[in-house]
Amino acid sequence: MIPAKLKQGDEIRIIAPSRSMSIIMDNQIKLAEKRLNELGFVVSFGEHVLETDCMMSSSIHSRVSDIHEAFNDTNVKAILTVIGGFNSNQLLPYLDYELISENPKILCGFSDITALATAIYTQTELVTYSGAHFSTFSMERGLDYTIESFQACLTQTEAYLFKESDFWSDDLWYLDQQNRNFILNTGLSVVHHGEAEGTLLGGNLCTLNLLQGTEFMPNLKDTILFLEDDEQTTPELFDRNLESLLSQPGADEIKGLVIGRFQNKSAVTEEQLSYIIQTKTALHNIPVITGADFGHTQPNATFPIGGTVKIATNQADKIYIVKH
Repeated sequence: MIPAKLKQGDEIRIIAPSRSMSIIMDNQIKLAEKRLNELGFVVSFGEHVLETDCMMSSSIHSRVSDIHEAFNDTNVKAILTVIGGFNSNQLLPYLDYELISENPKILCGFSDITALATAIYTQTELVTYSGAHFSTFSMERGLDYTIESFQACLTQTEAYLFKESDFWSDDLWYLDQQNRNFILNTGLSVVHHGEAEGTLLGGNLCTLNLLQGTEFMPNLKDTILFLEDDEQTTPELFDRNLESLLSQPGADEIKGLVIGRFQNKSAVTEEQLSYIIQTKTALHNIPVITGADFGHTQPNATFPIGGTVKIATNQADKIYIVKH
């Protein structure tokens, strides 16, 4: 089930299912709202987005309430998360999936939001989206690619090429908006060549793995996985987290793998990544692409969890978002 696309004048509701919006500076909140207004959207905020507890989040009740209210409000056409965090998986047993299914609309965010977005897709078959947070739109420089991808995925119905950015960054942009460090993008890397088409699943790997053993974990059969991890990972952690994911039902019938760019602090080299991939039997004889523009570096592309993706590397390294 694909939700209706955004159009000019639509209302986007901002919610905080993980960390509170109170950690975002006021000027950045204003800039993010201004950016979305300039794109033609009306912005509204959940009642509890600024509520804060000792974990820099808010109560389960408050977060669930804002999610339900956003889906139930017929004026709201899309839901953006403020930022990631560590605890959106707390909400999953308390969500009204029937209400969500009866009021399908766009839900977009990344990182810790992987748990929420994947659970909703698994329980309702509603396509959700890994992509920009509300806070992402407060970036003053280097945002063009992120906005272009956001619009291609959420405002258009046509299949499109998952493009490569010209430059990328891994700086603390939210602390210093002017002195940015942009790095030339050398493009995608291919570990295994091939062509494949399948259902797109994934997001933040360590967060996705939190769903293992629960009713919220999807079957991996006939999927193309899009996986990324943040600066807290290392080659060793990524290796064992990937191994754990590939032990899940359907993993022996995965059709392909796309890995998002690692942050510099993770220190994952191409040699190590290739070695890790070669040790996974489930990844033998299927296309594997690395260095894609999604995850915790910038820019950050939007992609559909539960949508359809095609990858092809035999002539040129291409990723196509087919249904979204």
